[in-house]
Amino acid sequence: MTQPPGDDAGTGRPRRRRGTTELTPAQRALGLLVRREHSSKELARKLQAKGVSQGDAKATVERMTEAGWQSNERFADNLVRSRAAQGHGPVRIRAELATHGLGEEAIQAALDSFEEDWARLAHDMVQRRFGEALHEDRTLQRKAGEFLIRRGFSIDQMRRATGSSPFDDDFD
Repeated sequence: MTQPPGDDAGTGRPRRRRGTTELTPAQRALGLLVRREHSSKELARKLQAKGVSQGDAKATVERMTEAGWQSNERFADNLVRSRAAQGHGPVRIRAELATHGLGEEAIQAALDSFEEDWARLAHDMVQRRFGEALHEDRTLQRKAGEFLIRRGFSIDQMRRATGSSPFDDDFD
């Protein structure tokens, strides 16, 4: 049985080359940042998980931020767009951004930069999921409302999207 090139004894891990040097914290950080945006808190945590000391991880993240490789604002904007595209509402996204160590101002700025109308997004989601019968069926409206709340939309957005508020004419 032959092993795939670079496979270390069938473990699925790449073989280590002899004579190679260990990656520096900056190289590790750049390796993570070229794949996707990371918050400073997340990047430091991942560096520490790779064996980088807390002080070195913090200093490396600061250098990456100063050089423009890491940006909490860019991370937050990307996360808002990504989660909204997945059908998540602003309440859920706000909570997720808070877990990344972002301050309230940065979170609000990222949510404000989202150019879509949250109520419109919620309305489109329930229309796709529940169809036109939603407007006549109170049971479907309740289910749609519960669905939107679980996805992280506000009560007002839920009411407008399900047609159970005086604003239901906004979408016609």
